[in-house]
Amino acid sequence: MSNTASAASAPKSETQPLEKTFGDILKGLTASENNANDMVQKLAMGEDVELHDVMLAVEENDVNFRVAMAIRDRLVEAYQEVMRMNI
Repeated sequence: MSNTASAASAPKSETQPLEKTFGDILKGLTASENNANDMVQKLAMGEDVELHDVMLAVEENDVNFRVAMAIRDRLVEAYQEVMRMNI
């Protein structure tokens, strides 16, 4: 499991700022993307890399990206809802 998935599923304390939590998720997503890119590059250069490992890394990155986008969408929706509130 990648850092992004573990960061998304790990319970966070109530005092941890939202930007830090989302920042941790983005760092995990970046690491996952770098890993997938490295694996694809090694495969393209003919290095000794198993095709199934490359495919797993690419799919893991895709899932992590989709999770990050879903979280972002929820944050935007929450922000818009707060902005619609009458004070």
